[in-house]
Amino acid sequence: MTPTLIGRWQTRLLLLGTLGVLLTVPFSLSLASPVPFYVLGAVTVFGMVLWDPLYNYLQTWRWDHDWPAVLQLTAGIWEGLFVYLVLTWLLRQLGITVFANLTPSIFILHYGLVWLGVFTASQTLMRILFPRWRFRGGQWL
Repeated sequence: MTPTLIGRWQTRLLLLGTLGVLLTVPFSLSLASPVPFYVLGAVTVFGMVLWDPLYNYLQTWRWDHDWPAVLQLTAGIWEGLFVYLVLTWLLRQLGITVFANLTPSIFILHYGLVWLGVFTASQTLMRILFPRWRFRGGQWL
């Protein structure tokens, strides 16, 4: 499947809005803080504004216009690293300290679990629940 930009956005919103929220609730409860939901929101916003348009552009340079799973894994690592640096270092420089207690280990565990869940669901569950999803460029609506 070669996802379109609209398809990427729809899939990101659906999977992060359902599975991402379900996987974030235990982290938020264990920390007694809404910070994991802020992280989930940042991943959603940065993904839609920055990463998805970039991936869509880069896809056009591949001969089959598709991403193999190893490139998706690499993209997930870069996205996580970028979001963590923005949420901790950049916002701290701006005086926003809401993410001050976000340790690297908690972020890696939370982001990794959400990313792995979303990646797995996009490769399996989406194909079952929305059989035409693959043929519509990732658009499920």
